[in-house]
Amino acid sequence: MYIIIVGGGSVGYYLSKALIDEGHEVLMVEKNATKCDRFEDELGSVCLTGDGCEVAVLAEAGAARADVFIAATNEDEDNLVACQVAKHKFEVSRTIARVNNPKNGEIFKKLGIDCPISVTNLILEHIEEEIPTHALIHLLTMSEEKTEIVEVRIGERSTAVGKSVKELTLHPDSILVLLMRNGQKPQVPTKDTILQAGDRIIALTPIDNEGVLRKELAGS
Repeated sequence: MYIIIVGGGSVGYYLSKALIDEGHEVLMVEKNATKCDRFEDELGSVCLTGDGCEVAVLAEAGAARADVFIAATNEDEDNLVACQVAKHKFEVSRTIARVNNPKNGEIFKKLGIDCPISVTNLILEHIEEEIPTHALIHLLTMSEEKTEIVEVRIGERSTAVGKSVKELTLHPDSILVLLMRNGQKPQVPTKDTILQAGDRIIALTPIDNEGVLRKELAGS
């Protein structure tokens, strides 16, 4: 695959190195000429000096033939703009953006970025057993369908505790797919299933409805 990476920091460097080692064609786009020189000394002719947000620079980089476009700078605004230019100007089918401020994750999704990645959220999701306030984990986002699969933990103070599934106020397109309870065998919840604190629910939901699902199941 041909992969363009915008941002020559440590993330871009190690990502480029790993992808090159796997046999992919990689081009780094970096504003700082000194960083580009260092990249080329270590990895070969894989760096283009320029602003990855600019159409002319991405055209020179060959964005029109890129299979994947990754924006990995430490500026969310730059990552968003670069991905949007790649997606809408050059029709790159897969755009991936580093999200430094986790509050911007939803904005990236709504603006069409295929895979926004927040390192902060990834860490929180992996240690959610130790952080009970982090009640929703993103498992899979299907951008074209504007749908995602999430895992929600029912909180102690959730109004869902003691309710049956049919009593919940959910979006018509939100589906509770699987219920996991206290190490028991996972089960498919029915409309009569009574929910308990600590239950973990796998749900399919429209992306825009995530907040409603979180509030209804997890509580404050």
